Amino acid sequence: MSSETITNQWHQRGIEYFLKGNYSHAASLYEHAITIETEVKSHYWYLGLALLLQGQEVEAQTTWLMALMEGEAEQVNAWNAELSNILQTEAERQEELQEYSVAFKIRQNIQEISPENIHNLLHLLNLTIKLKTYRNEDLEELGIIKILQSEPRVEVNLDLLAKTLKDVLSNAPFYPSTIEFAEVSSSIFVNNHQTFINILLPAASEIGYAHRQPKIASRLTEILLDVDPNNTECLTHLSAFYQNAGEFDKGIETAKLLCSLVETLPEKISANRQLLRGLMSAGGHWEESCAVNQLQEELILALIEQNPRDLQQLNIARLFNANYFAYYIDDNAEKKRKIQNKLLQLCQENRAIYAQSQIECYAQGHINRKKQGFSDEKIKIGYISNCLRSHSVGWLARWLLQYHDRDKFEINGYFVSNSNITYDLLHKWYVNQVDKAYKSSNIWSLAEEIYKDEVNILVDLDSITLDTTCEVVGMKPAPVQVTWLGWDAAGSSSVDYFIADPYVLPETAQEYYCEKIWRLPQTYIAVDGFEVNVPKDRRDQLEIPSDAVVYFCAQRAFKRHPTITKLQLRIIKEVPNSYFLIKGMSDEKSIQNLFHQLAEEEGVDSTKLRFLPDSPSEGVHRANLGIADIVLDTYPYNGATTTLETLWMCIPMVTRVGEQFAARNSYTMMINAGIKEGIAWTDEEYLEWGVRLGKDESLRQQIAWKLKKSRDTSPLWSGQKFTLEMEKAYEQMWKNYLQKEE
Repeated sequence: MSSETITNQWHQRGIEYFLKGNYSHAASLYEHAITIETEVKSHYWYLGLALLLQGQEVEAQTTWLMALMEGEAEQVNAWNAELSNILQTEAERQEELQEYSVAFKIRQNIQEISPENIHNLLHLLNLTIKLKTYRNEDLEELGIIKILQSEPRVEVNLDLLAKTLKDVLSNAPFYPSTIEFAEVSSSIFVNNHQTFINILLPAASEIGYAHRQPKIASRLTEILLDVDPNNTECLTHLSAFYQNAGEFDKGIETAKLLCSLVETLPEKISANRQLLRGLMSAGGHWEESCAVNQLQEELILALIEQNPRDLQQLNIARLFNANYFAYYIDDNAEKKRKIQNKLLQLCQENRAIYAQSQIECYAQGHINRKKQGFSDEKIKIGYISNCLRSHSVGWLARWLLQYHDRDKFEINGYFVSNSNITYDLLHKWYVNQVDKAYKSSNIWSLAEEIYKDEVNILVDLDSITLDTTCEVVGMKPAPVQVTWLGWDAAGSSSVDYFIADPYVLPETAQEYYCEKIWRLPQTYIAVDGFEVNVPKDRRDQLEIPSDAVVYFCAQRAFKRHPTITKLQLRIIKEVPNSYFLIKGMSDEKSIQNLFHQLAEEEGVDSTKLRFLPDSPSEGVHRANLGIADIVLDTYPYNGATTTLETLWMCIPMVTRVGEQFAARNSYTMMINAGIKEGIAWTDEEYLEWGVRLGKDESLRQQIAWKLKKSRDTSPLWSGQKFTLEMEKAYEQMWKNYLQKEE
């Protein structure tokens, strides 16, 4: 028998021991083999491995070192490569067994032998992530960045690098070294742009939107654009990240570049909407905003006229809210609703093509379940939203879920999210409040879960503010679907009802809504109240005299239409010793320039203006309202949560009532709080009420007293009574469905 055959037999027996985990027998075998075949180096490699797997690392390294000492440099290099291959194979086996600690130890020894083996280092990095020991310093300490930057460029397995980069982005998105790793990796993927984009862009989206870290997301997206400068998808997200980070000039500039590159109508609508968002968010670009909005309307109407039937899901997702900002610019409810309805109809008809199987399956399933008959068990209500957390919708909707009658209703929560937001206490409350909580950002899995759960009534709290929710609702996974609270109705034929009240929509509104308007008897929203903390704003700190009349307006830049802003400034001009506090998310420089320009035009002393930063919490914001004597509402888009907070804090306010839902929120809330003073139906009345309230302290006191008393009697401040009305509505909706002939 040849020596080679004998050696192979040793190894065959040894491998059997390794596979069975019998490392002590393997060690004994190779110790014996060495006494017979002293010159066969592989016996030493396997003996050392058997010792290492028994935790005897020093002995293992000594065994390998003794074998290596006998060779010349060239031989040692070959032996090192042979040993590394053996260890690599065992490390892979241990990883398959999910013995990550063992695999890590083996790869550390490979690193000792071959410190610049980039593939081993990448595997080591992956293992630290699996072992949850990964640190910001690991990339530098392992030398990965330095090796990837070296010249000539090292050859790297792109699949392994892609997996490692993806894992690092997923598990350590906020480490500075993660950005550096992405930067250096971009040069490795220089001839494979799309693979790199497919890794980095979803990660940037997750970081920017779900984790709300737009600055980090924008840096990652900038790296992508270094690789592919005119990638329109990257530019779309980068514009949004800049805007969300408050870098409005960059966001606008990026959106304009995007507009210059896109070609198709859906792309132009999406890009133009992104530009409009940047201009409106900054707050000081109203003339340009109006022009861009006019172009947006023309583009949407052109697409509706074109009536395409080949729109992909991504195109549809960006069309739902393409006309969103029009509601901030003017108050033409009928015109805008008709455009919105046609736009959503176009979306629905295209969705019926690419989601045909799901839509048909759900529709037929509803019919079959109805024919089989429903028992007299509880009505199953599903709430779907991205906002059931520390968000305006989250703060307002909680009373309904708290007071639901669980003997009559089963409540499911479908949380549209792709991140872990358990740190958010209000979100955690919602998860604990529902009978079933399901979280996903995938439209198909959300729709399927709702359908499988046999939800009777699905309540959408997002409307067009989130494309994912629109897609889910559009497939109609529940037989009855309702829009409530989050925004105006979407205009979708897949939604049966839109919750309103006698005031928030005019009597003629049904003529231009495709959803059936379901009017609750008094109010479409009610709360038991709001948490209030200790105030941080004081008059003396703001250099405002104690006897001054203080007006206040806290709204985002979107809502500060120049027409209503001019009226507010005229009020300040007419009321002696008055000051105006201005607060809300915007580009600080841009919004201040707007106010100073309008103040000069109206002859108002700019020293009467005070610009306040955002409060550290909602509770502090509400407490700070106490500094104000009168709150001035915006138009054509009123406050909603801000109005409720104002009324709860017993502060008089002035609102301008219009036609559209967004222009009537404060009206219905004031009426339901028992207050008519301050409700204006024209610009002239808005000005008159603002001046009158500023000059008449007695009237302000009367209103404050009425608001305080309303806490005991108003439907606006009784979440429990409101819940009863909503439940009556749900019961009637379900009854209507059961009685309806298919």
